[in-house]
Amino acid sequence: MTVVERREVALVDLLDRLLAGGVVITGDITLRIADVDLVRIDLNALISSVNAQVPAPWKEST
Repeated sequence: MTVVERREVALVDLLDRLLAGGVVITGDITLRIADVDLVRIDLNALISSVNAQVPAPWKEST
């Protein structure tokens, strides 16, 4: 085993790394009965931290 394989990462550190780089989540869920689509849900999400280099997409209220 190498040092990298033994390294443990705390959940907080993992979330910090993911938010620093950003995460894109996509997916489709379809509820189907007897080959008839009843409900379809499309999920598209971008999760990222907001800072001076990556500003918020909304205007700040003053």
